[in-house]
Amino acid sequence: MFKSTAGLSLDVLRVFESAARHLSFTTAAAELGSSQPAISQQIKRLEQQLAVRLFDRVYRGIVLTEAGALLLRYVQDGLHSLDAGLAAVAAGQQHEVLQVATDFALAAYWLMPRLQRFHQLHPEVDVSLITSARDLAALPAEIDVAIAFGDGRFKHGEAHLLFHEEVFPVCSPQLLKGRALPLAPMALAELPLLHLRPEIRSRWFDWNGLFRAFAIAETPSPGMLRFDNYTLLIQAAIAGQGVAIGWRHLVDELLDQGLLCRLCAGEVRSDFGYYLVLPERKRRQRLTQQFVDWLKLELAREDPTA
Repeated sequence: MFKSTAGLSLDVLRVFESAARHLSFTTAAAELGSSQPAISQQIKRLEQQLAVRLFDRVYRGIVLTEAGALLLRYVQDGLHSLDAGLAAVAAGQQHEVLQVATDFALAAYWLMPRLQRFHQLHPEVDVSLITSARDLAALPAEIDVAIAFGDGRFKHGEAHLLFHEEVFPVCSPQLLKGRALPLAPMALAELPLLHLRPEIRSRWFDWNGLFRAFAIAETPSPGMLRFDNYTLLIQAAIAGQGVAIGWRHLVDELLDQGLLCRLCAGEVRSDFGYYLVLPERKRRQRLTQQFVDWLKLELAREDPTA
């Protein structure tokens, strides 16, 4: 009884499949670049290993036995599956993965809406986003590029400024109940404010800093809602639950869509911003450069005069 395929080679199964499909050792030899005697010899060895006759030799040809016909179905299924697997692996190797680290807010409101244009330019590159609410103080080894918030001094890589931190108050138009815009900055003292928790806010502007910048003497209201995620805070603002600090670039499209509006004229700019950080260890330099060049194109789209 045959118990294992350990003694069989893939080549002999391909020889059998070709001979059985053509019902001709000669045609199989031509297809496989071999000779008729070599094909005949391999079929003979296969029959010996299986202890069963696969072909009957008839006048001017061969025909499959019942066992040969059964084996042909299984071998063809197996070879088709193997070929499909090899093709899938080969196709997968054509797609390279670029690991990009950033925070939730930039990923959700600036990067993700634009990634389709990167994929249109580079369909062979897949982008894997790794997001975190914490400062990117140390980049994991697998990261190819990061977009991090800070002052440009990053110990773990070479930094290039993308855009400065520019903020202004935003809210849903429905919160204003028809009040004419722009409002005077003093109006912020009368409106519900949405806050980020201090440990999440890190070095971002908070309401205390914004009130000082706008010369508002009152203390910001503590607010009824605090968030550990900027995307949730913005969704609350869109829902009309309060006023949020809007970051230029992050909320620009929401303003264009009319989901949010600017309450006051002017904005406040800090010495911080978002930086493109390239790790000191050089990985996937070609892919990284493609991503960097694309980011420059996106920034030029936003501000052609920059």
